[in-house]
Amino acid sequence: MNEKKIVAQVIAKELNDELTSDKIYELLESPKNIEMGDIAFPTFSLAKKLHKSPQIIATELAEKIDVSSFEKIEATGSYINFFLDKNAVASDVINEIVDKSGSYGNQNIGQGRNVTLDMSSPNIAKPFGIGHLRSTVIADSIAFIYEKLGYIPVRINHLGDWGKQFGMLITAYELWGDEEAVKAHPIDELLKLYVKINAEAETNPQLDEEARAWFLKLENGDKEALALWQWFRDESLIEFQRIYDKMNVSFASMNGEAFYNDKMDEIVDLLEKKGLLIESQGASIVDLQKYNLNPAMIKKSDGATLYITRDLAAALYRKRTYDFAKSIYVVGNEQSGHFKQLKAVLKEMGYAWSDDMVHVAFGLVTKDGKKLSTRKGNVILLEPTIDEAIERSLKQINDKNPKLANKEKVATQVGVGAIKFYDLKTDRMNGYDFNLEKMVSFEGETGPYVQYANARIQSILRKANFKVNLNLQLSFLENGSEHWELITLLKDFPTTVKRAADKYEPSILAKYVINLAQSFNRYYAHVRILDETSERESRLTLIYAVSVILKESLRLLGIESPEEM
Repeated sequence: MNEKKIVAQVIAKELNDELTSDKIYELLESPKNIEMGDIAFPTFSLAKKLHKSPQIIATELAEKIDVSSFEKIEATGSYINFFLDKNAVASDVINEIVDKSGSYGNQNIGQGRNVTLDMSSPNIAKPFGIGHLRSTVIADSIAFIYEKLGYIPVRINHLGDWGKQFGMLITAYELWGDEEAVKAHPIDELLKLYVKINAEAETNPQLDEEARAWFLKLENGDKEALALWQWFRDESLIEFQRIYDKMNVSFASMNGEAFYNDKMDEIVDLLEKKGLLIESQGASIVDLQKYNLNPAMIKKSDGATLYITRDLAAALYRKRTYDFAKSIYVVGNEQSGHFKQLKAVLKEMGYAWSDDMVHVAFGLVTKDGKKLSTRKGNVILLEPTIDEAIERSLKQINDKNPKLANKEKVATQVGVGAIKFYDLKTDRMNGYDFNLEKMVSFEGETGPYVQYANARIQSILRKANFKVNLNLQLSFLENGSEHWELITLLKDFPTTVKRAADKYEPSILAKYVINLAQSFNRYYAHVRILDETSERESRLTLIYAVSVILKESLRLLGIESPEEM
């Protein structure tokens, strides 16, 4: 039941088509507090048409509207405030959640079409730092959200396994590498080599030239270069997979940049055939002046390709392979210029589906206010961070509930969930300063706080030996503040999911679930849920519905919900 649509229809009926119900629906607002009603209609837009003040319109219209579908209707200033029949709405909402359970809020907008997500994309031969966390968890959550709207998400880990940095790394290995040391601790040793050569190259330009030469060898299929590259890649993937397993993130494809090496010639040929490729100072470019963008360099003067060449090949491959409805790139905000160029080149090539490509940008993670940089050796490694979060969670569980079964499993769910939630609750365009202590706290706007709210509900339901009763006629004698806030939030869940999808913004859902957990805790503090009263079953059914939505919201954020904590 959509109460806003009912309100729009009853208003439209009395206005005799002065405004359509669809237009009225768009104008409806939610009052700032519960005492002012549940839905408000501002009458300002009718003043010119009816030649009356908004206050008079509100008063006269409120007297005409049939009140039978509502608890009451009031004119307050220029607004008509509608107070819903709370018990009727509560019964409808809770019974729908109980009946549908985790499928409450499902919408078939996508109709089974594919949505590709370019995500995570760590660089081979470098440790998986906290900087790659954002792309991973934001995209994973968007994938779950779009799946709930009826799309099929295709998670693609576009690995950074090609480019000049491999020329740098091979040069460093040839100069200072120790095969046994690399075999013993591959990522640590490769990181040391990478940091060292970048530092040395600042005062020795010859190293940069050697790196370019090695990368050109790699592109031309040199056996020694390819063997070293493959070794670096294989060792990196073992480490990455271990971290993805801990985070419970999986991919449909791990095709990185190297996968497109044999697909770039077609792009160059297509650009030439369409007359889009221009020579400029020995390089091949596409002029994008009409888009107010810098030229897109397709090939350097030495014949080496660039990121955009591969990304053009990747875009075409994905469209052919997945026929996507949307192609979402969850990549840092600093790459926004690159993606504008990418879309513009594809549009120039005549591909209308370039409009279906979306760059979902995000801000940086900092530490003590400073930007992280692998090149400079200033990086927070993700795996030891996850391990520490799990340890901190286990300590808190031991302090609060030492007899808890499966403590290690629960600590993993809480620790991993804490890191993900802290990232996802931040508006993605904002960065945040990394603080593990705040992340793992059971107090405040954190993942553990939300998980604990759900575990508390499960504990109450176990004590009550609660059994689900479908189509229960619910009754709440408190008739207002305590339970109505929860009902309103539960009712808003489907529109919240849709809004999070439309804005590619998991933080909308994260903030929603914080509000729901806080609202439950207020309800729990004021209402004696387990007392043997006529309302007992209604109250238990209400908190059961809250638990369903807490768990589903966390699932859409890629976070598990322990039954006990």
